[in-house]
Amino acid sequence: MEVVEMRAALLRLRRATGLQVVFGGLLQDGRRLRIAELNGAVTPALHGLAISAGSGLGGKCLALSRPCAVTDYPSARHITHEYDGPVSAEGLRSVIAVPVVVRRKVRGVLYGALRDALPLGERVFDAAVAAARDVEQALAVRDEVRRHLPEPAAGPSWEEVRQAHGELRELAPRIEDPELRGRLLAVCGRLETAPTVAPGGPGVTLTPRELDVLAAVAPGATNAAAAERLGLRPETVKGYLRSAMRKLGAHTRMEAVVAARRAGVLP
Repeated sequence: MEVVEMRAALLRLRRATGLQVVFGGLLQDGRRLRIAELNGAVTPALHGLAISAGSGLGGKCLALSRPCAVTDYPSARHITHEYDGPVSAEGLRSVIAVPVVVRRKVRGVLYGALRDALPLGERVFDAAVAAARDVEQALAVRDEVRRHLPEPAAGPSWEEVRQAHGELRELAPRIEDPELRGRLLAVCGRLETAPTVAPGGPGVTLTPRELDVLAAVAPGATNAAAAERLGLRPETVKGYLRSAMRKLGAHTRMEAVVAARRAGVLP
């Protein structure tokens, strides 16, 4: 689900700034980054490109752990040029790279680019940093959830179940047929776990929308990303999240997700 949040952050960055191409990726082995998400590209040249620390603009961003930018990539003198081929194939000139940093470790890089050699202003810089912060928040929440609630023995496939559950809950409100909507929500119920609270303890009753919001933020999505996925306003998502946290006795969204899973209302 980190990929989903990165995709959403890149889309928001492009919409907010008018950048012609945005792309990014996460570190695969702690050293090399692979470009996995692109928006606005007209060629496949950048997709799957592996970036090493210190190489090119993104590699410089990785090595220094700070934003880096060039006005004209092909002639830039302060970066190495191992990736000139793919960059030229896409026609990129002005490029910014911003690191995604969680607990002082670079976990990925977001890029934005123009096909003209134009200076990237402060507004673009601020929007790129904000997009990276959204991804950082998603990764940090995901890390905390993993730390507080170990994965079941089923392994990675259980994460697919959780992803499917969240997507089904997103779809349910859009289905006009009440019978079909009820059947879909019943399937969601079958995916939810058995509660781990003590037998006879107080039950947790969440509204459908509170469950929708918790399912959306469980993988680490920000309020803005959850709102976009659910067709709600960010303020509305915040309200549902606050209500669910109160019912679950949680002080943070991460605690709410953990509590909901322990109560058996989320997979």
